[in-house]
Amino acid sequence: MAKRKRLSPAKPEFLAAAPEVKSALPAPRAPITGVASDASATAALSEMAMMMEDARKQGRMVIEVPLEQIDLTYLTRDRMGLDADDMQALTDSIRRRGQQTPIEVTELGAGKYGLISGWRRCQALQHLHDDTGLARHAVALALIRLPQDRPAAYVAMVEENEIRIGLSYYERARIAVKAVDAGVFKDEKQALLQLFHSASRAKRSKIRSFLGLVRGLDKALKYPEAIGERMGLRLAKRLEETPAAAGQLAQQLRKARITSADEEQALITGFLQGKTAPAKPQYRDRPLRGGVVARLYEDGRIELRGAAIPAKLRDQLLAWLDRSLG
Repeated sequence: MAKRKRLSPAKPEFLAAAPEVKSALPAPRAPITGVASDASATAALSEMAMMMEDARKQGRMVIEVPLEQIDLTYLTRDRMGLDADDMQALTDSIRRRGQQTPIEVTELGAGKYGLISGWRRCQALQHLHDDTGLARHAVALALIRLPQDRPAAYVAMVEENEIRIGLSYYERARIAVKAVDAGVFKDEKQALLQLFHSASRAKRSKIRSFLGLVRGLDKALKYPEAIGERMGLRLAKRLEETPAAAGQLAQQLRKARITSADEEQALITGFLQGKTAPAKPQYRDRPLRGGVVARLYEDGRIELRGAAIPAKLRDQLLAWLDRSLG
């Protein structure tokens, strides 16, 4: 009888499920999924870039502009006075805390910008950069403005300064005159209407009265921004009634060697009252050796000023004068 082959029992490990094999590479995405994802990211970046550019151009984003790229003479400035104490306070503030208020500029192309407002801030930054050499003082924080033309730029400058510090009547009239002279406006009437469109008719009338002062006395006055409303209107009336008065007052102002606003206003007051200002002596200084200055007057007088003259030299000088005049 044939023997049957005995079979050994099945081993459990042979019946276990095969181990999972993981690929080192991620499962490939469907092509359309990758394309859609990339397109979405590109669109988001493009939209963000457009929003940033729009914010920059519309003046809603502060940018850094090198001072050397800013044209400070783009507009004739409306503010005339530059108080030394105020300027020093502004410079010290920027030194301690940095520039807190952005300037306003308009793009001129080729990397250049025209200044609309912020002239004093630019001056303070330039002074700090010259003094310290620090790179952070060589750039100004700025907002881009988009005036449609130069008249709009002048209006923006005037409005900004009227809100911040206010302008004197003389300064208002002067910017109107200078804008007309520069061809920005066709005449003074148009300049007043556009530059001071929000002012009352009475206020524009007063500014118009100051136009004659600017035309006749701008080169002779040293402290015109200090002329108050009442004095300015009186003077404007005088110049209108007597056309030759502007030349007469200008001559007095030039001869008077004015050194302060009070002196200038005192002279103007005297002129309005019909008084003639006493002429100050005319002279020229000639520096000599040893710190001595010879002051030569037109009437022939000579004064020696400065360091003390040694007694020996004084005696020699007097002896020489005695011989020469004898």
